[in-house]
Amino acid sequence: MSRPDILCIGAVLWDIIGRSSSHMKLGADVPGRITRLPGGVAMNIAMTLAHFGLKPAVLTAIGQDPAGDELAERAEELGVSTAHAYRSADLPTDIYMACEGANGLIAAIADAHSLEAAGEKILAPLSDGRLATAERPWDGPVALDGNLTESLLSRIAASPLMAEADLRVAPASPGKAQRLMALVGHPSACLYVNLEEAGLLCQCDFASAAEAAEALRGIGVARALVTHGGSEAAEASPGGLTRLRPPEVLVTRVTGAGDTFMAAHIASERAGMAPEAAFARALRAAATYVSGENPH
Repeated sequence: MSRPDILCIGAVLWDIIGRSSSHMKLGADVPGRITRLPGGVAMNIAMTLAHFGLKPAVLTAIGQDPAGDELAERAEELGVSTAHAYRSADLPTDIYMACEGANGLIAAIADAHSLEAAGEKILAPLSDGRLATAERPWDGPVALDGNLTESLLSRIAASPLMAEADLRVAPASPGKAQRLMALVGHPSACLYVNLEEAGLLCQCDFASAAEAAEALRGIGVARALVTHGGSEAAEASPGGLTRLRPPEVLVTRVTGAGDTFMAAHIASERAGMAPEAAFARALRAAATYVSGENPH
């Protein structure tokens, strides 16, 4: 089995997304389309990385139920390896449900209880020799998602198994952003957050992505990329602050946009692009995604 180019650790589940072209309010009942697709932050990132020509593998929990078998098969078809996933006979395959209108995301529920229950079992390939060992830790990129519990993220941050890894971190949702505090202070952790998530981490309201990115650096984040919808985005790193505005597009979907941005940025840097060029390419990929087209 060939070595993966990158490990994506976190949620791999079924996305059930209802979309309508109508503006929606609480209690709205409107026509639209409902889709069922492989999803979860780790899976979304992995799929986009595969689109960019990389070989990702997911470390996650997938049930041995029919939904899990179908999900694993579909992932492999999309270029995402599930060979190292923890397949539980006792835990069902996780699921995410969202409702989107012309005015954006209306509501969503993430049922990632199996991933949380599996805990450190999903990391076994990093210590048992399948991918790495304590003596030979994984030294490539790792995409972490905030669906992992805060205690597991804390253990990952302190683990010698991740001492040489290039950690890229996504919060999963504003409701889980606080979990990423476990990665603050890690020497290689790069956080990808939106303006709201940055505010939750810093316990402050920000007027711009640039202000938020610099504040994240101020609390100990090694590198931060902050997006703000169609407004200016910013990257703060030891090399300074970069501000870029994403392309203007008609928004037709929002679920998965942040994951697409993160994956495109990782792929661009892996391809050797300069920091600002990689940042710009990632913003273009996310804009293309929300417009309804494929990001690659």
